[in-house]
Amino acid sequence: MRIRKLVTFVVLLLFAVLAAVPFVWLIRSSLMRTDELFVFPPKIWPEQLLWHNYVDVFSMIPFALYFKNTMFIMVPVMLGVVITSSMCGYGFARLRFPFQHVWFALILSTMMLPSAVTLIPTFIMWSELKAVNTFWPLTLPAWFGGGAFNIFLMRQFFMNIPKELDESALIDGAVFFQIYTRIMLPLVKPALIVVAFFTFMNVWNDFFSPLIFLNEDAKYTLALGLLQLKGMYATEWNLLMAGSAIMVLPAIAIFFIGQKYFIEGISLTGIKG
Repeated sequence: MRIRKLVTFVVLLLFAVLAAVPFVWLIRSSLMRTDELFVFPPKIWPEQLLWHNYVDVFSMIPFALYFKNTMFIMVPVMLGVVITSSMCGYGFARLRFPFQHVWFALILSTMMLPSAVTLIPTFIMWSELKAVNTFWPLTLPAWFGGGAFNIFLMRQFFMNIPKELDESALIDGAVFFQIYTRIMLPLVKPALIVVAFFTFMNVWNDFFSPLIFLNEDAKYTLALGLLQLKGMYATEWNLLMAGSAIMVLPAIAIFFIGQKYFIEGISLTGIKG
């Protein structure tokens, strides 16, 4: 038994080190001069730590403006996804309506559609609505269900809750919306945190959608704004690495703050189908 635990620990440690290598390489590159990045054999660590690279990022691009734009998208998207996905998941798990399983299967089938298939029709739709180069295409869809995966996640959690709670509340005179808000939501807090975390990661790292729908530099998000560090004839790769490191830090901080609920939410999702 001890040998098995030791082998398991060594294997997990090995995978942890491999997973950490890209992040360590990113930090290492962000503290170098540009010419040091391309020497061969590569340097494991810079001769001099250039911490001012992180300060230079803020002077090279309007970082505060890009951060504000990102938050202007992030807040309504997170609210929309958490609220509507939990409502849909509750409806599929606790309510009964015609063709319930058919509708749920159709929702799950949308996960199999590549984004490239729906890209052009989606762009044409927003173009006809005169919403291109606005934040509406990036925020409004979050309020229409929150995505198939999030609906599935919330449904699985709601199905793990004993139905006796619903029946007791109905006997006491509660309506379904009161059961949903006052009884069910507090019980599925880990799932809500997981959905919020995934949504944060998707919006924070989203490069493609802002690239398609935003045309003005003043409306760029952080992920898209970092591209401004890449010049036409020369690129300050060390500053680009520093900007990327700044982008990674909030996601890591949020994970460590909510990792208890995050791990609990992932581990309990598929207990009952």
